[in-house]
Amino acid sequence: MGLDKNHCFSRRELRRQDRRESILAVAAESFLDSGYAGTTMSGIAATLGGSKGTLWSYFSSKEELFASVIERATADYRALLSEILEAPCDDLALTLKRVCASILEKVTGPQSIALHRLVVAEAGRFPEMGVIFYDRGPRMTHTLLAKFLADEMARGRIRNDDPLQTARILASMCVYRTQQQLLWGVIDHTTPEAMEADVDRAVDLFMRAYAL
Repeated sequence: MGLDKNHCFSRRELRRQDRRESILAVAAESFLDSGYAGTTMSGIAATLGGSKGTLWSYFSSKEELFASVIERATADYRALLSEILEAPCDDLALTLKRVCASILEKVTGPQSIALHRLVVAEAGRFPEMGVIFYDRGPRMTHTLLAKFLADEMARGRIRNDDPLQTARILASMCVYRTQQQLLWGVIDHTTPEAMEADVDRAVDLFMRAYAL
């Protein structure tokens, strides 16, 4: 009997997880298509075909729902970045190139560009969404990279500086051209060659400034 109860509980949990994923997928599409202001809990519930009460049982507010959408969009990348930073490698420049390539690939993807435009366009009216986006996106990336750079400073491979500020400098240098051109609509796509050039330039400048 105990096994049957556990089995039923597991199935209920799986159904709940599947339902949550469905909500997040619909919400992500709504935020990108209709904006933060134009997205409502009622509208999402109607798209899903359920009641607003059911939706509220998963997310207590639109702000919480937006936070979960951002978390869903960034979780896989944080895992990838951690894997890159933790991989044994004596070539610091090579590791930093891998890091910068991963950052640039992430922020130049169509969904990332659309999300970034959304946040910039609406954060003035809804500052909470800007905070959520920063906390679960750039801040976490910078924090992971800062820990790695702090370890490199402690090993005497790069000069001492504020690790978090150093991480922000490196991340900014690798995205300054291609990402900004995509955001502004100057270009509608990029190429592997252009991204590789951006990464090489960023790491070269960083190593000139910080390598001992």
